[in-house]
Amino acid sequence: MLDFSTDTFDVIVCGAGPAGLKTAHDLLRDSNGKLSVLLLDRKEPWKEPVICAEAVSLKAISKYWGVKQRFVRGPLSGVYFVAPNGVKAEFYRKECGLQLNRAELHRDIFETAKGFGLSFNFETRCASIARENSGIWKLNVEHRGEVQSFFAPVIVDATGPGNKLTAKVEELAELEDGKTDLEPAAFAIAEGIEHSREHIELHFGSEFKSGYGWVFPRDGVEVNVGIVLGKGSRDEGISIRKALEEFIAKRYPEAKIKGYYGGSIACGQSMRPLAKLGVFKVGDAASCVNPISRSGIVEALKSGTCAAKSILEWLEAKDDAGKRQAEKLAFERWFELQGKTHLRIAKAKSAFGAIPDSRLNRAANRLSAIPREKASLWKIFFEVLALSPSLIWKMRSFLRS
Repeated sequence: MLDFSTDTFDVIVCGAGPAGLKTAHDLLRDSNGKLSVLLLDRKEPWKEPVICAEAVSLKAISKYWGVKQRFVRGPLSGVYFVAPNGVKAEFYRKECGLQLNRAELHRDIFETAKGFGLSFNFETRCASIARENSGIWKLNVEHRGEVQSFFAPVIVDATGPGNKLTAKVEELAELEDGKTDLEPAAFAIAEGIEHSREHIELHFGSEFKSGYGWVFPRDGVEVNVGIVLGKGSRDEGISIRKALEEFIAKRYPEAKIKGYYGGSIACGQSMRPLAKLGVFKVGDAASCVNPISRSGIVEALKSGTCAAKSILEWLEAKDDAGKRQAEKLAFERWFELQGKTHLRIAKAKSAFGAIPDSRLNRAANRLSAIPREKASLWKIFFEVLALSPSLIWKMRSFLRS
C-alpha cells in the first residue's frame, strides 16, 4: 500500500509528463508550498524512452523553463526540408533551437517541484475517478496489485492522448477527450545514418499520407528517425511500423536500428472545454499538440502553466460561480496563448497535405539554389505556395492571421 500521511490532497495530478510536472510545479511554487499536491504515474519519467523527437525552440522553452546544460543534448542551427525527389532546402539560423534530453528535463522539473513539498509515487496507475456526494473526487489507483483510493477537490488529467481517465464519467463527457485528430507515429533510435549534428531533417510528400518523416540528431552518433501519418491512414489499413521500415530502407539503408517505438499524437484543436467540476485536462490529454509540426513539449509546458493559474483560482473561489469561472478561464487562457493559433493551423492542415509531389520538388529545386542566409522560413513557405494558387485560397484564413 502507498504510505502517505493522508489520503486527501488539494490537487492530484495524474501523469508525470511535461504538462503534469509543470502543473504540479507551478501550483506549489505559486502557493508558496501551502497546497498539498500529489503526483502519480506508472513509471519514473526519466527512466524510459519518451515518444518524442525532443527538439524545441530556444526562445519558446526559455519562457516556461530555465534552460540548463544537464538536459540539453546540443544546439540546433537549422532544418533541411527534403522533397520527394531527395533535394534539400535549408533553413539556417545559428542556435535557433535545442535538442533536449527530455528525460532529464522531466527530472529537473520534478526535483524543483519536490523542493516545494511535492508528494509523489511512480509505481501507480490512475485507474478511474468518481465524484462523491460531497463534490470531492475519489481517485482509484493500482499499486503493486492492490487498489487504493485518494481524494481531492481537483484532479489534473495529464495521462496523454486518448480518454483514459475520464471516459466513463458521464458528468465530464463534454470535456476535450485527447482524441482530436489522433494520428499514428513511429520512430526508431538508430546509428549509422549520416546527418548534421545541428540540423533537423524533415521529409515531405505523398508517401507520408498528410504527415512527414524526420531525422533528429541526438548525441552525434544516434539519431531519432521516424514518421507521422494523417489519421486517415488507419482507415486505409496502413501499418505505421511497416511504413517506417520502408522509409528507413529507402532513404537510410545503412541504418543500424537499436529499437522501435510508437504511439498516437493528439494533434488538433477543438473548442471543447478543458475543465469541469474540478477536473482539468492538460498536455496531450487536452489535445495541445501543434496540428502540423506535431510539436508538443513547449505546448505541454504552456498548458500546465495555464491550468495551474486556473486551479489556484478554483481553489480560492468562494462559491460555485467562482469555480465555474475558473474552469472557463482554463480554456480561455490556453486558447489565447496557443489554441487560437492551433485552430487556424488545423484549418489549413488538409491543404498542406494536398500539395502534389511535383510542386514540392519544383519548390525544393528553386530553394536549394538560394544562399542559406537568405532562405527564411517564410520564403520557403511562400515558395511552395507560389506554385499552387489554389492552395493560397484554401489557406486564406491561416494567411490572414
